Amino acid sequence: MNLLLIAAGGFLGAIARFLLSSWMNNKSKTGFPIGTLTVNLAGSFLLGLMTGYGLSEGLYSLFGIGFMGAFTTFSTFKLENIQLREKENHRVLITYLFISYTGGILSAFAGIMIGMS
Repeated sequence: MNLLLIAAGGFLGAIARFLLSSWMNNKSKTGFPIGTLTVNLAGSFLLGLMTGYGLSEGLYSLFGIGFMGAFTTFSTFKLENIQLREKENHRVLITYLFISYTGGILSAFAGIMIGMS
């Protein structure tokens, strides 16, 4: 049953990521990968919130593992970093790395704290 929940969550999470990331990137013409940053920061917060709240195993499989696993994207994040480096867009690269890592940790921590309260 957990595998079906993870698969269903993954299906929905991948679609949500594509729609939100594409919409954000189409709105921005700066070359900054705002779509991936947005989904990764939102995903960090939401996964922290779910962890802090203490979801049941089934709900965590559906939303925590399935949805969030497909919604957030480490591979696209890494690819965008490589592309920014190849374009020698170091300012955007450093900013993107800093916001992604620092913001992700802080977002997850904030989600846990809110979920636990």
